[in-house]
Amino acid sequence: MSFHPNDIARRTRLSSYALGVGFVLLLSAFFRAQVLNNASYLKQSQDNRLRTIPLPAPRGIIYDRKGNIIAENLPAYSVSLTAPSLDSLRGSLKQLQPTLQLTDADINAAVRRYRRAPTRPTVVLPDASIDVVSVLEEHRIDFPRLIIQSVPKRFYPDGPIVAPFVGYTGEITETELSNPEYAGYKPGQVIGKGGLEKQYESVLRGREGEKFDEVDARGRPVREAGSRPDVTPIGAPPLKTNIDLDLQKFVASVFGDSLQGGAIALDPKTGAVLALYSNPSFDPNRFTGGIPADYWKALNTDPRRPLFNKVIQGTYPPGSTWKLATSAIGLQEGLVDLNSHMPIACSGGLQYGRRYFKCWEKHGHGSVDLAGAITHSCDVYFYQLGLKIGLSKLVGGGIDLNFGDRSGIDLPNEYRPRFPTRDVRAYYNRRFGANWSNAEVLNLAIGQGANSQTVVNMARFYTALATEGTQSKPELVARNPEQKKIINLTPAQFAGLRKAMAGVTSAGGTAASANIEGLVIAGKTGSAQNVENPNKDHAWFVGFAPAEDPKIVVAVFLEFGVHGYLAARVASKIIGSYLHVGNVVANVEGG
Repeated sequence: MSFHPNDIARRTRLSSYALGVGFVLLLSAFFRAQVLNNASYLKQSQDNRLRTIPLPAPRGIIYDRKGNIIAENLPAYSVSLTAPSLDSLRGSLKQLQPTLQLTDADINAAVRRYRRAPTRPTVVLPDASIDVVSVLEEHRIDFPRLIIQSVPKRFYPDGPIVAPFVGYTGEITETELSNPEYAGYKPGQVIGKGGLEKQYESVLRGREGEKFDEVDARGRPVREAGSRPDVTPIGAPPLKTNIDLDLQKFVASVFGDSLQGGAIALDPKTGAVLALYSNPSFDPNRFTGGIPADYWKALNTDPRRPLFNKVIQGTYPPGSTWKLATSAIGLQEGLVDLNSHMPIACSGGLQYGRRYFKCWEKHGHGSVDLAGAITHSCDVYFYQLGLKIGLSKLVGGGIDLNFGDRSGIDLPNEYRPRFPTRDVRAYYNRRFGANWSNAEVLNLAIGQGANSQTVVNMARFYTALATEGTQSKPELVARNPEQKKIINLTPAQFAGLRKAMAGVTSAGGTAASANIEGLVIAGKTGSAQNVENPNKDHAWFVGFAPAEDPKIVVAVFLEFGVHGYLAARVASKIIGSYLHVGNVVANVEGG
């Protein structure tokens, strides 16, 4: 078969065109691969060849005001695995189980970590003992995907003593990873879970580094150094607090194992938190690297609620400690002065409508003035003062004194106090329906009824009594001190209130047994109703010293403490320890 010369020429041209297009396409592909996408393919090649190992950054060290360590980092070892698939991970874990004595909980935790971040090494033991590490090093050839590295481990030298304010750390959860607050965090990283560790996470976290190992196609190490320059982790700066660690330790020793409740000590002029303790406490060191299941269960089933911070989360009727608020409102309104007597003398109670309101002193106090009513905590006097003020003004005055707001302390999860709103009628209608009367003002006047406060909020209020009316926001870390004038009284009225409060810890006062020779403590006891056990009231004391020039405000709350004088004894011990005055033996029982 022959072809016409024109057909041959035409076919030759078509073949040339096809070859030309093919060469152009090949050249384009080469150009795209070698030039345009060079960085991308190089990265893929390196990702296949290099194994990235995260290097945790040391968290910032936390110090007290004198430079004593509250939280630091110790060297520890973590054991991790790399795996191309979940089945591969399970197989490796099964191999390692006898050597590491892994429990089912350990294996399940590792599986969860892998699912969250399959491209990162899966932590199997976040805090391995040196014995385990030694055994693994001997058998490293049997486990080529195993990674053993030194990591910083959070440590609290004083453990349970500082736990109520320092909190603890733990591995970030999947829920937290989806929270915008933790944008940029990666699975497996450690974050603050409570207290200062959580509040100042952005300050304490540091910056994670990376190490690169060269591996073969099966993921087995070929070269551990020099494959690519490591990215050195950057430790976080230290965090200095207002805490006085010596005082914190003393407060914990006063509570011991028997007293249940909380205490806070403040500098009244700045709001600096000198000590904050809730008892019983917990050991944050046991939370590092994962909380043991039995310990977690014990904490959550303990009826004393060690994980519940009684200083910032517990809300309790403030009892007679609130009578200073009633006094301040009455004085500001011009309804009484410190020498004012009420129309009805105290004979053990007051009849109001169909109800008889008792005084704590069943024999009565007789006719006392405002100063005497504070010193002796006469309920009948304050019932009548509450009626003079009126429910709306008493509620409004309490709101102006910030009893409806959180203290603003720099700790997470502070609870809001329970207090009526300015629309008094609407509030009480919601609370009681139509079945309430003006008798509510009697309860409110003595710190009962629709009034539950946190320990920190009561301490904040007393900073105003200690400083001619200027309230200070509590701060564990001196960042942005806030002071606000909330009480407007004359210097003479403030002096009179302090004198009356000083009478509380003097002979004849409700807390005479808390007196310290050579030191005048101004304060107020309180016994508050306990709905859980009506026969065991809660005990309060809030005060400051020295009365004439306050250096410290202390609020103490004892669950089921029955009598306010016991809380006053605890507070006087704390004050004496801080001011280095009197006998500061921790035991409270002997007075």
